[in-house]
Amino acid sequence: MTEFDFKTLKADGKAAAVVNHVAHEEMVAALFEKAGVPNRQDARAVAKTLVLADLRGMDTHGTWNLVKSYTGGLMRGDINPRPNFKVVHETPSTATVDGDRGLGILAGRFAMSLAMEKAAKVGTGSVAVLNSKHFAMCQAYPLMAIDHDMTGMSVTSNGIAMVPTNARDAWTGTNPIAFAAPADKEPPFVLDMATTVTAAGKIGIAKQWGVSVPDGWFAPPDQSASPLHAGLSRQPPVGSTREMGSHKGWGLAVMVDILAGVLSANGVPGMLPPNAPSGHYFQAMRIDGFRPAADFKRYMDEMLRNIRSLAPAKGHDRVLYAGLLEWESEQKRRREGIPLPPWTVEYFRTACAELGVRCAF
Repeated sequence: MTEFDFKTLKADGKAAAVVNHVAHEEMVAALFEKAGVPNRQDARAVAKTLVLADLRGMDTHGTWNLVKSYTGGLMRGDINPRPNFKVVHETPSTATVDGDRGLGILAGRFAMSLAMEKAAKVGTGSVAVLNSKHFAMCQAYPLMAIDHDMTGMSVTSNGIAMVPTNARDAWTGTNPIAFAAPADKEPPFVLDMATTVTAAGKIGIAKQWGVSVPDGWFAPPDQSASPLHAGLSRQPPVGSTREMGSHKGWGLAVMVDILAGVLSANGVPGMLPPNAPSGHYFQAMRIDGFRPAADFKRYMDEMLRNIRSLAPAKGHDRVLYAGLLEWESEQKRRREGIPLPPWTVEYFRTACAELGVRCAF
């Protein structure tokens, strides 16, 4: 086991294959069609969202981990391949959508588009989703808004992973929060963070690479823990310990549960049976509802350049802002291809052969 280094969680330098993003998206879309998604447009939308995560270096939430999980869920019947998204409650600026147990990516794109449509009309739009499934990369939905001179936000409540501050058992999910704001010439600000110390997927990838992770990524073992929680990923909130501010991460996680679980009427993980549906929440705001969008984006450029010009501390090359590394990864991988680790390459080759899809590598 080597010591933890974030770079070791990526396939660069260890890739079993490097694939062009266009060819990869085509292959992934074909696999989803074979797995039961009846609409070519929907299959492409799912593939596009997963490959975007690969491009942006969000390997935990792209094709590395999720194609196998999603296609398996479709073929087992755990995920509805033909969801009928219904608006079950609506006002001019808000809506609640029933995701009909469909792919969370499709529910998320539907809901974020609806939030943007409402924002275009009345300045802001907020949409909660119940009865959905895992929706992949949280930032995918705020990124939809920034091309329309809007800010975007999304959160999701899904699964059991976090041990609340002072609690014995895991009770809620990693409960990510994403927010994006456009700039003019600078890469946009894009925050995408779990409210646990790290995303659950990073732990899985670290294990596959044989890389050790910091002790702070796991909640301390509790011999009195409920048997119902045996084998669950036990992660602390952001902050890790009460003394280091874990109550703040825990508070943010509850905020996510309120928006995605209570407001949507989906329910929250700690009060639901295993493998229960997920809840999401999306928001879009028109920038020109507050000030001219061009002025906002020029000032964003000035602020982001100011951040990048800060003197780095000893041992560091530069100061970053949220979304900059992902933007750089996307530019590089669009030029040079997406590196895939051995286990993902093996899965795609096997799945393509079994389902009669042309493999991209």
